[in-house]
Amino acid sequence: MEKRKKDHIDLALNSQSSGIEHDDRFNYEPMLRRHPKEGDLSIEFLGKRMKNPIWISSMTGGTEYAKIINTNLAKASNEFGLGMGLGSCRALLESDEYLSHFDLRNIIGDDYPFYANLGISQVEQAIEQNKIQQIVDMVNKLKADGLVIHVNPIQEWLQPEGDVLLKSPVETIKEFLDQTQLKVIVKEVGQGFGPESLKALLKLPLEALELGAYGGTNFSKVELKRSMPIVQEMLEPFSKVGNSAEQMIDDINLIVSDSSDVLCKQVIISGGIRSFLDGYYLMQKSQLPSIYGQASTMLRYAREDYEKLREYIQYQIKGLQMAYTYLTLKM
Repeated sequence: MEKRKKDHIDLALNSQSSGIEHDDRFNYEPMLRRHPKEGDLSIEFLGKRMKNPIWISSMTGGTEYAKIINTNLAKASNEFGLGMGLGSCRALLESDEYLSHFDLRNIIGDDYPFYANLGISQVEQAIEQNKIQQIVDMVNKLKADGLVIHVNPIQEWLQPEGDVLLKSPVETIKEFLDQTQLKVIVKEVGQGFGPESLKALLKLPLEALELGAYGGTNFSKVELKRSMPIVQEMLEPFSKVGNSAEQMIDDINLIVSDSSDVLCKQVIISGGIRSFLDGYYLMQKSQLPSIYGQASTMLRYAREDYEKLREYIQYQIKGLQMAYTYLTLKM
């Protein structure tokens, strides 16, 4: 006790609160509940019961390093009951060379959501070439629950070897849904969706919408860094446009309130989610059932040994339990 009291004296001098660091989104209610036990944060989502409302957002594949990362992420999905989206599975459409990097169902188990992933350009090409069955076969081979289609027109436009979209993404997604029974999630890759795009997507029979908001990993910036200096200089302004996760949740809430024809009724909130408090705040704001997703932060820990990732997720869950117990949103 003496050491603890001495620590308090020493540390208190350097632990003053400031208005700058104040998180003004919440009311803190310390009087009404005891400390949480190993709380039940489970949620019925994507047709399965997840133990915790956290989604491992699509990241990577196709290199030996990626295999290690994906294996660690799959272990975490199993241990903590999380959902997981794979990185782009484009390589699997032509070859099984990298199958082991993506074939994770036996690690994750059958109880938690697990989705394959392709870009909108690959889906468009499959429709044009009558090769949709290739996509269906790939999803079935992975024993995945469905397919994440990532929509990335600015990324493709900035990518030195990018594909040209011949149709609007919403037209392609409609055609794909008409021609297959696969469950589909649509996500952006770091710049989010404006309100008109959200309105169009929410009218489709999608399993969920993943926001991929501005504020997280921005793949337009990634592609610019791979480009010639003149391209970086001239087209860099496009990497600064987008919609934040909070903007999109507000837009979705308005659309849901004003429309009777919303068919997509689940949201994965991702893009700029720095901590469990960001996730908790936006899930509480959302009128649709929601979970929150992280990619780059998970990647940072998954590159190391599994225990680092495990510890990180444990603290995410512990933080969420405290947030649900003591924090309410300011209206």
